[in-house]
Amino acid sequence: MEKQGYHHGNLRHALVEAGLSLARTGGPRSVVLRAASRAAGVSHNAAYRHFADHDALLAAVSDRCMEELGALMNLRLSAVTEGAEPSRSWARLNALGRAYVEFARTESGWFQTAFAATESHALPLPTPSVTAPHPFLLLTQCLDDLVDASAVPADRRPGAEYAAWSAVHGLSHLLIDGPLRDLPEQEVQLALDVTLSVMSRGL
Repeated sequence: MEKQGYHHGNLRHALVEAGLSLARTGGPRSVVLRAASRAAGVSHNAAYRHFADHDALLAAVSDRCMEELGALMNLRLSAVTEGAEPSRSWARLNALGRAYVEFARTESGWFQTAFAATESHALPLPTPSVTAPHPFLLLTQCLDDLVDASAVPADRRPGAEYAAWSAVHGLSHLLIDGPLRDLPEQEVQLALDVTLSVMSRGL
C-alpha cells in the first residue's frame, strides 16, 4: 500500500529525494527504482507512473546532484566580496575551482552521480535556478568577468572554460577514485594549489 500524502506530483519528488539519499552514500549504482520506492514508502509499481525505468530515475537524481554541486560553488563564490579588480575576479575563479574539488571529496557519491546519467548533460545547458546555477555557467561567468576586468585578453577567452573544467574535474577524479586517493592532506592541497595556479597562468 502506498503512503498517504503522495499525490499531485509529490511522489515523483519523493522518489528523486530518495534517490538523492541513496546516491549520497552509494553513488550512482545505488540509484535503482526498487530501492528508491522502498525508501519513499511506496510500491515498486507506483514508481513506474513517474519513471519509465532506472535510467529515467538516475537522470533526475543526476540533475539534483549537479544542482547540489552548483549550490556549493555558488556559496563559495558569493563569499568572495573583497578586493579590487582584477584580484577579486581571480579570487572568485580560485574559489570556484576549490569548491568543485571540495564537493568531489566530501560528497563523492553525489559527485559521481552528477556525471553518471545515461541521458547526456550536453550543452546548451538548462536555464539555471536562482538557488543553484549550473557549475558550467558559473565557470563561464567567472571567465567572462576576468575579460571584463582586463585580466584575460579577449582573444584568449574562447574555449577557456573547457580547459579550466577539465583541470579541476580530472584532479577531482584522481583524488577520489584514482591513484591520488591516498595522498596525505598536505599533498592534496599542494596538488590543488598547483593545478589552479597552472590553470590561471594558462589564461
